[in-house]
Amino acid sequence: MDRESRETESRQLFTHLWLQAEPSVSAYVFASIAGFHDAEDVVQQIAQELARRFEQYDPDRPFVAWALWIAKSRVIDFYRRNKRDHLVFSDELLKQLGEAIAASSGQRHERREALEQCLEHLPERSRQLLDLRYVEEMPASEIASTTDSTTGSVRVLLTRVRGALAECIQRRIAAEAEG
Repeated sequence: MDRESRETESRQLFTHLWLQAEPSVSAYVFASIAGFHDAEDVVQQIAQELARRFEQYDPDRPFVAWALWIAKSRVIDFYRRNKRDHLVFSDELLKQLGEAIAASSGQRHERREALEQCLEHLPERSRQLLDLRYVEEMPASEIASTTDSTTGSVRVLLTRVRGALAECIQRRIAAEAEG
């Protein structure tokens, strides 16, 4: 295999592994850094560093653990760079958080897949309400104005849709475990 083919294969493998690990890395970073944009920037820095150092990754070990190890270092660097003398969490707590996230990364992936499948089966109006609330980040009063509804009915509908999604996710995960 020539050099260019090896590099292409390596990039494809990295992309695949990063897409699987990114939710866990993001959860860790967003739990460790309070500011949304700061956390988002740190996640991007981690992705760049992982890509740059990918040849150092040992494929016999879990990629998510390696990614979280780098993430812990980048979170600490973030606080040092910003001249904050204290971390929001101690090093020990950050380590435990990373271990917990690594251990549960498979479950989150299953839940995310189940959520995506359940969302596909929702009626259009329900998806619209969820988009307005969680993508557009509109409050119930603004959603009510946009959809010619009342604030109370928007809240009730959102509660019902969230409940239906939770039940659907649980059914799918249970069916997957049995199958």
